[in-house]
Amino acid sequence: MDNQMQVYKFGGASISSAAAIKNTANIIKQFGQGKLLIVISAIDNVTNQLEGLTQAYLQGDESCHDQLEEIIGFHFRILHDLFPNAADPIYNDVSNAFVEIEWLLEEEASDPADYIYDQIVSIGEIVSTRMVCAYLNATGCQAVWADARNFIKTDNSYKEGKVDWEKTEIAIQKGLPALLQNEFVITQGFIGSTSENFTTTLGREGSDYSAAIFTACLNASSLTIWKDVTGVYNADPKWFKETELIPQLSYHDAIEMTYYGATIIHPKTLKPLQNKDIPLYVRSFNSPDEPGTDITAVPTPSPIPSFIFKVNQVLLSIFPKDLSFIIEENLSDIFSIFHSHKVKVNTMLNSAISFSVSVDYDENKFRALTADLSASYNMKYNTGLELVTIRYYNQETIERVTSDKEILLEVKSRHTCQMVMKNK
Repeated sequence: MDNQMQVYKFGGASISSAAAIKNTANIIKQFGQGKLLIVISAIDNVTNQLEGLTQAYLQGDESCHDQLEEIIGFHFRILHDLFPNAADPIYNDVSNAFVEIEWLLEEEASDPADYIYDQIVSIGEIVSTRMVCAYLNATGCQAVWADARNFIKTDNSYKEGKVDWEKTEIAIQKGLPALLQNEFVITQGFIGSTSENFTTTLGREGSDYSAAIFTACLNASSLTIWKDVTGVYNADPKWFKETELIPQLSYHDAIEMTYYGATIIHPKTLKPLQNKDIPLYVRSFNSPDEPGTDITAVPTPSPIPSFIFKVNQVLLSIFPKDLSFIIEENLSDIFSIFHSHKVKVNTMLNSAISFSVSVDYDENKFRALTADLSASYNMKYNTGLELVTIRYYNQETIERVTSDKEILLEVKSRHTCQMVMKNK
C-alpha cells in the first residue's frame, strides 16, 4: 500500500454551480496532499439531461438539437462565472467535447441504443473534469487531466460495462503513478472503454465504483467520497425526522446496507476496497471539517439499527401450473427468466407451492417478465408497495415502521428483517 497516495471522489452535487466548483477546489487545496487522484462525476442533473437527449435522438425527435444547446449553454454559464476571460482555452476544450455529440446527432440513429447512450452520456464527465481541472490550475493548484477511458477497460456490455480487472490494473499501474508524482490528477467516474477504444459506462451511479477501481489498482492508502451529507446515516432523512450518524461501519455491514438499497454508496464500490483492506471515508463537501463515517475492516462497534426504504415495489407470487411443489428445478428456471430480463430480486420467500419476490416496478420489464413466466407458471401480484429493510432490528424498530401498515411478506435472519407492506 502506498501511504502517500489517496483518492478523492466528488459527485455531481459538489460541482453543481460555479460556487460549488470553487468550494470543491478549496477542499482539494485544504485537504489534498501527497499523491492525489481526484475522480469527478458529471455536473448535477447533466446525466439525466443527456439521457433525455439520447432518448429523443433515438426516437428521431428533432428537439434533441435544442436539448443539446440547453446543456451546452448551462455549462458555459458556469464557465463565465469561473473564467471571465472568454479567450481562456477551457472554452475551446468544452466546445470540442460537445462537438462529439453534435457530429453524432447529424446522422440518423443506426447503432444499438446502449452503444449510442454511452457515446453521448459519457460527455458529461469529460466536460465536468475539464472544467474543474482548468479552475484548479487557474487558482494556483497544479493538476493534470487524465482520460479514464485510457485506464478502465471493460467488455462490450454498453451501459453496464463489466470491468476487465487484469487489463485495467496494468493500464493504471503503467500510466498513473508517474503523473501523480508532481501534481494532482483529475479523471472521470462512470466511464471506461472497450478493447476497440469505444466508450462504455459502468451503470448509473457508477462513479463511486470508478473511484474504488482506481483506489484498488493504485494500492492507495484510502478513498474519500465527498457527499452532500456528513456521512452514513441509519435512515434517509426524507423518511425519518430523527436520524443518527454512524461514525464507524464495517465493510460487511456497509455491503449489506448497499445490497438492500441504501443509496449513500454504490453497491459495487465496497468490494474492491475490502479485498485490499483500504479504508473508505465518507465526508461532506458542505461541512468538510466534520468527521463523517469511516468504513473499514473493523467490526461495527455497538451497531445502530438502520432502516432502508424502497418504494414502488411489486410483490409477485409464482405457482407451478401443475400445482406441483416448488423445487430446485423450478427455482433455477425462475431465476434464469429473471436474469434474462435484468430484474433484480429485492427480497424473496418460497413455500411448498409458491415462490414470492419483491422487485422494483418497471412496467415494461415487468410485462415482459410475466409474459415469459406465464408459459409455465400462474401468478398473482400487488403493485404500489413498500419494502422496508431493518439491519440490527428488534421489536421496537419493527413497530416503528409498521404501525399504520399491513405486512404482506416478512423475511427475517439473525440481523436483518425485511417487510413488504401496504397502507392500511
